[in-house]
Amino acid sequence: MRTASIQRDTKETQIRAKLRIEGRGRYQVSTGIRFLDHMLELFAKHGGFDLELEARGDLDVDQHHTVEDAGIVLGQLFREALGDRRGINRAGYFVMPMDETLAVAAVDLGGRPYLVYKDLVKARAVGDLQAELVQDFFEGFVAHAGANLHLKVLYGRSSHHQIEALFKCFARALRFACSKDRRLKTDLPSTKGLL
Repeated sequence: MRTASIQRDTKETQIRAKLRIEGRGRYQVSTGIRFLDHMLELFAKHGGFDLELEARGDLDVDQHHTVEDAGIVLGQLFREALGDRRGINRAGYFVMPMDETLAVAAVDLGGRPYLVYKDLVKARAVGDLQAELVQDFFEGFVAHAGANLHLKVLYGRSSHHQIEALFKCFARALRFACSKDRRLKTDLPSTKGLL
């Protein structure tokens, strides 16, 4: 089983987290930002990952540190749990409809961090989450997972649906990218011989 545990303490946040890639979609999440909790919960469920994440941050200052650091920790968990990445599919994509919204995610776990993020959200906040921080979450993830990630809302009206569709298709794309191919179980998924 590919698992990881992280304890990340800074002057701004304290985060304790555990991940099991071959999970059952079980989660226990508490960040102090309920909408972010909801997104991480559905990420675990749709990815089939078991995720525990408890964050305490300086929410009296702003949500930025907590949201970004949660993304950083999630990236670190995947980097650690994937190990040398031998035998994984490496890349995955998913298109997710959610009522009037359609979103797409494509991820490559090839070790090169890059994010392309495009939503159509016009609201300043969705639930209790500052909407602009969703991009910061994913930037934290890609930088620490060593992932290339493209996320885009093609169309949609509801800001809630747009962000939720992005997290769901991200989870499902990542699930495939992390999954192992029996034919390639000892191979590194790169012609370079290095990720």
